[in-house]
Amino acid sequence: MSALTNLGAWQTRAACRGPHAAVFFPPTSFERKNDKINRERRAKAICKQCSVMTECREYALEIRERHGIWGGLNELERQDILGEQFF
Repeated sequence: MSALTNLGAWQTRAACRGPHAAVFFPPTSFERKNDKINRERRAKAICKQCSVMTECREYALEIRERHGIWGGLNELERQDILGEQFF
């Protein structure tokens, strides 16, 4: 099964879909540290309720996603799991 086929299988059921999806990625303008912490906390709370959180996390780790909250993890948390530096 290709990554794209696998993506479609779980992505349509993801809790992050919809109008609140922007909370999973940083804004295009400057974001203060406290604002980032709060935004990520909101995103992770949505992830905790998601039925496909594990699939999302595995996908983000597999493709070494550099941005956003995926599967309840931010960029630095994914780097720690992989033992890699993206930057």
